[in-house]
Amino acid sequence: MRNQAPSARRRFPNVRRPMLGPVKEGGTHVENKVEKTAFGPVPSRRLARSLGINNIPPKICPYSCVYCQLGRTSRLRIERGEFCEPDKILRDVGDKVRQARRRGEAIDYLTFVPDGEPTLDLHLGEEIKRLRQIGLKIAVITNSSLLWRTDVREDLLLADWVSLKVDALGPNVWRKINRPHGSLSLGRILEGISEFARVFKGELVTETMIIQGFNDRAGEIEKISAFVAGLKPKKSYISVPIRPPAEEGIHPADAYFLNLAHQAFKEKSIDAELLIGYEGNAFAFTGNVEEDLLSIMSVHPMKEDAVYRFLKKAKADPSTVRRLVKGGKLVETQYRDRTFYVRKLPDS
Repeated sequence: MRNQAPSARRRFPNVRRPMLGPVKEGGTHVENKVEKTAFGPVPSRRLARSLGINNIPPKICPYSCVYCQLGRTSRLRIERGEFCEPDKILRDVGDKVRQARRRGEAIDYLTFVPDGEPTLDLHLGEEIKRLRQIGLKIAVITNSSLLWRTDVREDLLLADWVSLKVDALGPNVWRKINRPHGSLSLGRILEGISEFARVFKGELVTETMIIQGFNDRAGEIEKISAFVAGLKPKKSYISVPIRPPAEEGIHPADAYFLNLAHQAFKEKSIDAELLIGYEGNAFAFTGNVEEDLLSIMSVHPMKEDAVYRFLKKAKADPSTVRRLVKGGKLVETQYRDRTFYVRKLPDS
């Protein structure tokens, strides 16, 4: 299957491409030196407490997604390279872990989540191997753009937890939302994702960013959910941009389409959660009925009858849900002749 995108330079005349010369570090050819390779730990709904690993300088990536919180891609690239010595990664991460332990802070995962695409790092597999000696689980959050490469899939197989991005199944939608390097093929990427999911023994999750006017229509959502179902992920996250995006005019899908996406995933037996800017916990009941409802609905839309069962069990006034809707904290929406409630997005 060939889905060749047009030249990146023709499509993005305003994307800057600085000339980045090689840097020598410890006798190893390092293209763009990464100064700060470890940060955190920080709280994460997906990974509890995560220590972040930055193995790519900003902002080198095969994609220039319209919603990226890091801004436009400064160097659109698909070739893997050497950006940091594995020994430096191990040293910096080890220092951070020791500091956290001295403070009594827990760390659940070491997570590759850099300022670019982590799989561009030629030493990713070696870094994962060396980090094993620290004794913590290792996660990688990737946009999936290089999953067509055998060496990338082999490196990711070494991780314990991998998040794959699936924003679109239609080539035109993919080009519009992810703005890929001109030589990339969506068909090959999807084949690579499927192959990786078939053999990966760790915990696989997916993430889909739903953008108003891009991939928030029923047909595209149905195709995405069908593809993701075939991957059999442990969990799928449906997200929206909650920080300033790379381009103006980029807005989250509205509550109707977020609920539509959640129901489409759920109907295919996918354990789906919303990531809409609230650190909700559907299983933490505080006794504050309003906060508990908002917490649940920041993760899962709730059917009307489920909401009222919850209120009855909590011995709370049924008017609570109406008050939350009137106060702009919940949105009422319809799906297949049923009423659902979704937590309203921040600033929406």
